[in-house]
Amino acid sequence: MMLEKIKKFIKTFQQNKRGNILLFALVFGTITMTVIIVGVAGYALTENRASIKKHNRELAFQVADAGINYYSWHLAHDKTDYYDGNGTSTPGPYVHDYLDKDGNVVGQFSLDITAPVLGSTIVTIKSTGWTTIQPESKRIIKARIGFPSMTDYAFLTNSNAWVGDNEEIHGKYHANGGIRFDGLADAGITSAVATYYCQSLHGNGCSNSLKEGIWGSGGPTGYWKFPVPARDFSAITDNLADIRTASQVNGIYLSPSGEQGWALTFVSDGTISIKKVITTNCYKSKDVGDSNWVVRCIDAATYDTATTSTMPTNGYIFVDDMVWVDGTVNGKAAVGTSAGKSIIINGNINYLARDGNHTLGLIGEQNVLIPRGSPDDLTIDAAMIAQNGATKRYDFSGEGGDDRKDSLNIYGSVVSNGIWTWSWVNAGGQLVSGYNNSISTYDANLTYSPPPGFPVSSQYNLISWEVEK
Repeated sequence: MMLEKIKKFIKTFQQNKRGNILLFALVFGTITMTVIIVGVAGYALTENRASIKKHNRELAFQVADAGINYYSWHLAHDKTDYYDGNGTSTPGPYVHDYLDKDGNVVGQFSLDITAPVLGSTIVTIKSTGWTTIQPESKRIIKARIGFPSMTDYAFLTNSNAWVGDNEEIHGKYHANGGIRFDGLADAGITSAVATYYCQSLHGNGCSNSLKEGIWGSGGPTGYWKFPVPARDFSAITDNLADIRTASQVNGIYLSPSGEQGWALTFVSDGTISIKKVITTNCYKSKDVGDSNWVVRCIDAATYDTATTSTMPTNGYIFVDDMVWVDGTVNGKAAVGTSAGKSIIINGNINYLARDGNHTLGLIGEQNVLIPRGSPDDLTIDAAMIAQNGATKRYDFSGEGGDDRKDSLNIYGSVVSNGIWTWSWVNAGGQLVSGYNNSISTYDANLTYSPPPGFPVSSQYNLISWEVEK
């Protein structure tokens, strides 16, 4: 019986074979199509979610970048405010809303500001950005900006200048006046004027004749550029007052000596020998514009008993008098003088090492001078500023004898308001007084790590920019 039923089923299936195949095809096709549609829909949904997430991460990046831009702008208007205008009692992070063009809040950024270390102008800005719709997805950008100092030049002057054929300049050189350049350079040489009248004191070929902003037999001329914007020398006028104030807190303040002035000798162990200058030697000399010999007394002769001081913790030294400086500098310091007073280079000034850990700033309210008795081979490791006078050595040839020196090597920076000179030549162009050869090399550490109290630019430079993972 059962066998008969099986046979009957097989016979029936064989008779309806085509219909069954069609049914199987429809069922299988439907299932397959459903799987495909579900798969495509799932893929599309996944891709959409990924796209939204990517968009929000990109927006978070833009928000973080906006934080960098905001605080860079803030520092450009107040370069010593590291607290987002909230005062030192309110440390960060500082959170700001990020608005779209319609004024809707679409994200936020959080700012962590790291103030410069002592002796540096570099500020670190860390900005973390996120969107309101996806706050867990954060992007972080870190930027370092710095305010370059006035010592960002091997040489900077507010007047006309002459670089002789025995002089080398390694670093940027700028004059707000014209430049006769007969020397050798390896960086930009710039003048703020298109033309000027070259005075006879700047050698044969001048004689108050009209010259281009930069001219001469030196080079390479590819480094020459003029006219360019003038540098603002008024920016350095207030710094001596700041140095004076700071010196009376954690620095060294020297009141009027009652004698000729003070002498500072830096010692390699990190101390400073301080003594009064009792008498000076006087010599006939000429300066730019002098028609007659003038007796000047800037060579220290005798001293009082010395005392010893450690390098001040804040680096500020103010001398309410004339000051003579020499020695080996271990640490960072700046020496400033009171109104009408100058700084005299009393001998070689060397850094313990030229590695950025040792810097000396010399700001003479009047001049920075090299005396008659200076070494034949003189080294000056320092950033020098003659605020209202000039960096120079007078013409002492009127005393008779041979006042010609061999070499002057400067490592640092020279800023001279007035006409600068280390050497004097006769009508025939031959050296009669001062240094026959000079090499000025810019200390690159000074750009963002100037001596304490040195003036800095009001415009920042972007030093580095990176995205943190």
